[in-house]
Amino acid sequence: MFVRVLKGAKSFLLQNIYQTVCENPKYARMRKRIGDVIDEDAVHSRAPFAACTQQCFAIKAGIDGLLDVARRSFCDTSEAIHNLATKYREECQLPNLKIPYNNRLGFYFIIPQKDITGKLPSKFIQVVRHGKNVHCSSFELASLNARNKSAAAECFLRTELCLEGLISEIREDIGILTLLAEVLCLLDMIVNSFANTISTKPVDRYTRPEFTDDGPMAINAGRHPILEGLHTDFVPNNIFLSEASNMVLVMGPNMSGKSTYLQQICLIVILAQVGCYVPAQFASLRVVDRIFTRIGTGDNVENNSSTFMTEMKETAFIMQNVSSKSLVVVDELGRATSSSDGLAIAWSCCEHLLSLKAYTVFATHMEGLSELATMYPNVKTLHFEVNLRNNRLDFKFQLKDGLRRVPHYGLLLARVAGLPASVVDTATNITSRITEQEMVRMDANCEQYRPLQMAYQAAQRLICLKYSNQGDEYIREALQDLKESYAAGKLTRKKEMR
Repeated sequence: MFVRVLKGAKSFLLQNIYQTVCENPKYARMRKRIGDVIDEDAVHSRAPFAACTQQCFAIKAGIDGLLDVARRSFCDTSEAIHNLATKYREECQLPNLKIPYNNRLGFYFIIPQKDITGKLPSKFIQVVRHGKNVHCSSFELASLNARNKSAAAECFLRTELCLEGLISEIREDIGILTLLAEVLCLLDMIVNSFANTISTKPVDRYTRPEFTDDGPMAINAGRHPILEGLHTDFVPNNIFLSEASNMVLVMGPNMSGKSTYLQQICLIVILAQVGCYVPAQFASLRVVDRIFTRIGTGDNVENNSSTFMTEMKETAFIMQNVSSKSLVVVDELGRATSSSDGLAIAWSCCEHLLSLKAYTVFATHMEGLSELATMYPNVKTLHFEVNLRNNRLDFKFQLKDGLRRVPHYGLLLARVAGLPASVVDTATNITSRITEQEMVRMDANCEQYRPLQMAYQAAQRLICLKYSNQGDEYIREALQDLKESYAAGKLTRKKEMR
């Protein structure tokens, strides 16, 4: 079938596959040699005795004389064991006696307890009650079992020697199997791949991504390719990263959608770079050399590493190997240690990534990290929309610009979990004082770094216009609008992603 389909193909790629694989005589020779040794009726079986039998008869007769002798002995002892069971059924009037097999005991008898009247005949040994049955053996069965196991072991040994000889013969041509595997993977991707499947979906569901050398990463209405199939009401979200805005801080309460959003970005980038359509309305991507992720928590008991040590080792690997062309996705860095140390580590790692100009998406609960956006114009803060109603969180799973403080969402969950009211009230007072101090500091930073923020925003608009697909008239209007807004000290937002 494989050969017939490819023989008449007109595609240069498929013709090349046919010539290098289907017309290669080495495949025919290897197939013939394997067919001469391996019995085509040998199949895999999960039943213990059937598996043992299949292994004994995996090699064709006449290949190894000693194997043929061992197989004859195996068959004779197996037949003798079943004849013995028939004999016991008749002599001892046990019509329901069964003779099962397992790898540890070999053959043994099972007799329903209801069939036993009085005392079991003395020929039965190793009697063990097992529920409504009796498991036992006999001296004759034990002798036949030993001979049967010995014959099976000899079959296994001779079979292994035959297989080793076969492998030695075909090893010199093993490279053609690697080539065949690559060809089959390529054909599978062309015929049955995810890329072909999703290209048949409606245009508004999956789209063909665009690529630039140094342009922005712009994904409009991106979705999680797996979760959207499980939830019909999945909420899409955008992402925009560029040289002038290469870090996004994602804030929001627990369960608001931060981790799903990070995974979604990684999956879309991977799908795009392997040649697939992506679940988004529009996607323009810069090719990344590597994707670094720091997601999840847990101790590594095997390596004697705590949650925090595991986290630091993973982060260290990122910091040592990241480049300006990498995509870095971090979820909750520094939460496994003290709040001050955790914030300090997260802050310094963010500054290091900013200096490398790597595209970074950083999800965190640490609101103190949002101060980065007041000091570094290339940092953008986003939040997942959550409404607070009657002391309950209403999750919208929609990503919004800026920082929105959901008052004491951690304390709300603590109260729901059952912490005493006095404990939660005290914690509320403490966090209110801390928040007030942070707001004063952030306001001062915003005023101090406002000119630099304006310059970076203008640069970001210019980069967006550089890679825009719009016409000349649109570009001129956008440049004029940027000039006027900058002169007025207030840059208005325009969509230049496309």
